[in-house]
Amino acid sequence: GVAARNGILIKDAQALELAHSINTVVFDKTGTLTVGKPTLMQCEAVQGEAGAMLAKAAAVEAGSMHPLASAVKDRAQQDQLVAPRASDLQDVAGKGLSAMVGEGRVYVGTIRWMEELGVSTNTMQQLLGKLNPNAATRSWVAEETGTGIRLLGVLAFGDELKPSAHGAVNSLHRLHVNTVLLTGDTQASAERVATELGIQQVLAEQLPGDKSRAVVALRDANDHGKQVVAMVGDGINDAPALAVADVSFAMSTGTDVAMHTADITLMRSDPSLVAQTIDISRRTYNKIKQNLFWAFIYNAVGIPLAALGYLNPVLAGTAMALSSVSVVTNALMLRNWKPANSGK
Repeated sequence: GVAARNGILIKDAQALELAHSINTVVFDKTGTLTVGKPTLMQCEAVQGEAGAMLAKAAAVEAGSMHPLASAVKDRAQQDQLVAPRASDLQDVAGKGLSAMVGEGRVYVGTIRWMEELGVSTNTMQQLLGKLNPNAATRSWVAEETGTGIRLLGVLAFGDELKPSAHGAVNSLHRLHVNTVLLTGDTQASAERVATELGIQQVLAEQLPGDKSRAVVALRDANDHGKQVVAMVGDGINDAPALAVADVSFAMSTGTDVAMHTADITLMRSDPSLVAQTIDISRRTYNKIKQNLFWAFIYNAVGIPLAALGYLNPVLAGTAMALSSVSVVTNALMLRNWKPANSGK
């Protein structure tokens, strides 16, 4: 109840009990540590007008609700570009989107996907040198032609970190919890965010299936015993990883799939609630141990006294009632818990 009042919705007691032993927290990037509202900062075309490339990309992204797609559509509208009609939209999980635009198929997605499609890596490297280093997330645009697939250009995005992201990571480190950044974005983008926040390990360019395998690998990485790994995400691509994590957290601002999969829903889009959940779980677990200890002491003292005749039924009943009251009172002290950074 006290967790719910502070924006932490715990689905069952098992998640609360297990959260006390979390020693590794894995974060998604976009929408979890960042605001999740990226802006299109730069368009670089291989040849011709960048506006024509952007219009084709906006046509492909028209049916998508992804934050990057929204940024493309917003920029096209701002530049008053008329996007051509697209058909046969295909969503390739963890890679990007493609659709028929005019007489050819246009692809918008990751650099890995472009390499799989046979796009020239030399051309991509030349475009990378022209990009603003602050625009760390990129979507590549390619078009199918009669002789193969040629690169049209690249779209570069920027996304601000959430104000609470630094405090969230620092709070976890104070609790002696390791932090990992797990994202489908590029290595450069992920490392920039990890360096700024002080996250200890980076796993970038991960497909949805790769994310779940990475979480399993982290769980089994400790030679001295199984690690308890928590996953924090908000998107459809995070659902497989959320499902295999020991404890999973979803942002309420994310997708329904993520929230249904997760054990704990954070009612505010605030990653610092993860450390607060671990804190209240540890306090709850300590209360359980304290109450079991006192219950054992009461019985260890009372039963021999009753057996020897030193404890009449009236005193025994009174002692039992007092033991129950003390245990319940000790548990109710958790109602006074307040988040460390709430300022209350």
